[in-house]
Amino acid sequence: MESYLLDWANLLLRWLHVITAIAWVGSSFYFVFLDSSLTPPEDEDLKKQGVSGELWALHGGGFYHPVKFNVSPPKLPDHLHWFYWESYTTWLSGFALLTVSYLWNAKIYLVNPADPNAMSSAAAIAAALSFLVVFWLLYDGICRIFGQKKNGDAIVGGLVLVLVCIAAYLATHIFPGQAAFLLMGAMIATSMSANVFFWIIPGQRTVVRALREGKPVDPIYGKRGKQRSVHNTYFTLPVLFAMLSNHYGWLYNHPQNWLVLIGMMFAGAAIRQFFVLRHGFKLGRNSHPWPYAAVGIAAIIAVGIWLKPVDKPAVAAPAPAAAPAAGAPAAAAAGAVGYDQVSKIFAQHCVVCHSSAGLAQKNVKLDSPQEVAAHTQQIYQQVVILKKMPFGNPDGINADERDQIKRWFEGGAPTAP
Repeated sequence: MESYLLDWANLLLRWLHVITAIAWVGSSFYFVFLDSSLTPPEDEDLKKQGVSGELWALHGGGFYHPVKFNVSPPKLPDHLHWFYWESYTTWLSGFALLTVSYLWNAKIYLVNPADPNAMSSAAAIAAALSFLVVFWLLYDGICRIFGQKKNGDAIVGGLVLVLVCIAAYLATHIFPGQAAFLLMGAMIATSMSANVFFWIIPGQRTVVRALREGKPVDPIYGKRGKQRSVHNTYFTLPVLFAMLSNHYGWLYNHPQNWLVLIGMMFAGAAIRQFFVLRHGFKLGRNSHPWPYAAVGIAAIIAVGIWLKPVDKPAVAAPAPAAAPAAGAPAAAAAGAVGYDQVSKIFAQHCVVCHSSAGLAQKNVKLDSPQEVAAHTQQIYQQVVILKKMPFGNPDGINADERDQIKRWFEGGAPTAP
């Protein structure tokens, strides 16, 4: 019953998380586009009001004319739309999903199966949460110290890149690959939401309060908020990759999975830079940003080539020493794997979640020859190709066992005992 309830919680939280993330990312991307696409106003009345940029747009059968005031509008309206619940709800639902999916069974999903005694559940949970907190503190400290200096954006970008690389290395050496990739995404997403909570919204509240009280507005709040907002837009694609990657075992199970993660996150940031600068290019403000897209695509292709599976060369079977006696069973081909061998692997690593007598995730049952025969293609794809299963690899299935399943499948997947 506990597993059933956790599955429902996982489903509903994942649904909520995706919905709110779409809203948050969508509004973030829109405002980055808006800022990059504003042009100086042509109307003299708008100039007198302090408008620094305007945009004419067409959508849904209507014309829109958003304008941006340099510091403050002549009169603050009674109703202002604030963009923060998208961020907060995304983080809260994501943290709840992390709790249900990983922290609840930390000993299974956060402890490396190759060394199950390395950490207790409590230590694994503490280590996972520390990634979220420590990264934010270090990132925030970098922004505070260097963000307002000359060439501050470049310095902050370089230091944050180094920080992410260190975190990726540590995460993949402390946690199993699947958990490490997810935690890296959660870590950066936490800093994104913290930017909204600690900097962007408080700064905006300070500006609004000053305007309502008739006090002068310090432009530093707008500059700081804009800086953190820009950081968030570059974090977005790396976070989305890290969150999606835990569905693909060949990514996080690679021996150098930390380099895989860094390469793909770098590609995401480069591609995001292309889209950010593309708006300015269309207005003649900068050169065409195609090199950023090219670098991002090249990084993805390079990782893809690097991870390409290499088939082992076939080994010729040795010549038989003597012909079998009449009526004796034929000798098995060299290297062939029978059902008896793989059934032991299934019993040790798979039946706990795929059983006729108990839990049968996705209605897959692997405790009888008939059920195995009905799912041979799924077994091969999930265990050998994607390396996604067993989920979390709690019992530590090894490369030799995966290879036995591969040879069993390629040998026709026999199910006769």
